[in-house]
Amino acid sequence: MLLTAIIVYLAITVGIGIWSSRLVKNSGDFVLAGRSLPLFLSASALFATWFGSETIFGASSVYLEEGLLGVIEDPFGGALCLILFGAFYLKPMYRMNVLTIGDVFGRIFGRKVELTASIFMIPAYFGYVAAQLVALSLVLGAVTDLSLLEGILIAAGVVVLYTFLGGMWAISITDFIQTTVIVIGLLWVAIMVAKQAGGFTAVIDQAPEGSFRFIPDANPTAWLNYLGAWMVLGLGSIPSQDIYQRVMSAKSQKVAVQSTYLAGIFYLSFGLLPLFIALGARVLYPELSLDNNQMLLPRMILEHGGLPIQIVFFGALISAIMSTTSSGLLAPSAIISENIIKPYFGQNLSDKHFLWILRINVVLVAIIATIMASWKSNIYDLVAGASILMLVSLFVPLTAGFYWKKASRGGAFLSMIAGMLTYLFMNFIPSDVAAHLFGLAGSILGMVIGSFLFPKSKNQSHELS
Repeated sequence: MLLTAIIVYLAITVGIGIWSSRLVKNSGDFVLAGRSLPLFLSASALFATWFGSETIFGASSVYLEEGLLGVIEDPFGGALCLILFGAFYLKPMYRMNVLTIGDVFGRIFGRKVELTASIFMIPAYFGYVAAQLVALSLVLGAVTDLSLLEGILIAAGVVVLYTFLGGMWAISITDFIQTTVIVIGLLWVAIMVAKQAGGFTAVIDQAPEGSFRFIPDANPTAWLNYLGAWMVLGLGSIPSQDIYQRVMSAKSQKVAVQSTYLAGIFYLSFGLLPLFIALGARVLYPELSLDNNQMLLPRMILEHGGLPIQIVFFGALISAIMSTTSSGLLAPSAIISENIIKPYFGQNLSDKHFLWILRINVVLVAIIATIMASWKSNIYDLVAGASILMLVSLFVPLTAGFYWKKASRGGAFLSMIAGMLTYLFMNFIPSDVAAHLFGLAGSILGMVIGSFLFPKSKNQSHELS
């Protein structure tokens, strides 16, 4: 019965993709839903941006081992990113009225920086999507005898199908439905766990020592790594196409701003529920000792929950993961099509042909992510790695381009290259400080030095107004 419910749910999702394909008339509809989403669709789409495998599987398992200090990156960093994006980046971007964040780099620094930024951005999404495919496979494997690879292939097929057909329209509509299922499912399971444990405070009182510690030790290295954890998603995902495409799909700038704040609040609030549920599972069922802690919550529900709670919980899981996966597929597909293919190979392409290029790229991105998913299956690491790549290469140029009048093309180039090379180099050097902090410092230094060595020319546009 549970498997039947999952199959029906997946079929409904694909059906929504088929229906929403009617709304896709051009590339703007496919990537940004025609910039016509009302507040409830825009906010739910933003909330669902990251509320996927890392939040439910990855963060909950890390929390059991390291407490709150281990999950600063997500959900706390994710919520921070949404709020910062709405406060400092959204308004100038929305006024530009362009299709991708690669176009934003192009408007500020020119075509060459646009191309370079796009090339730096694309690889980050492969690991991001791979993490979601692994998670969907774990869910399918929990209720069937499918192997990890078989589950990954089925998961990729379902998500590719409805994203291929409906683009951002399919993503936005399914996100609203999936967000509703997520909220209901997690609240239901959290209440069930609390009742069985004797109340909310009973679960909290039995938490291991240090579970709720939020501030690190009073030494410079601990604080650097603590701030670095906030930065991974908090700053690293600001220059990302998946957030950009969801924000810019809103029907107005006012709706877009409101959506980021609402989504940030919801994300933090509901992002804490999987941590509480995992803690309750450990308190109630200490015998659930697993080789893979990422499977603790599904195993608890399967062994100790009735059929209704199983259907709701697995529906919430699948909803969260599919919404994140679909966005992760569309984002690099848009960047490849708009910022690499179109400017250099498709000047004479009609919008109809460009729409098909977007759809084909969705499939190609999925193929690469599927290969990565079969190679590495740690969800938290896959997602963190994706955001770090953008943090060390793209965050500084984007921020400087908006808020530093002397930021130049030369500075942007040097910032991206210096940040990425420093990060890659420091990964091979033993250090108590996280490598991405060195990369971020290298990116800042590159921007400053490059902008003074190669100052901004008079014809370089600067679109913060």
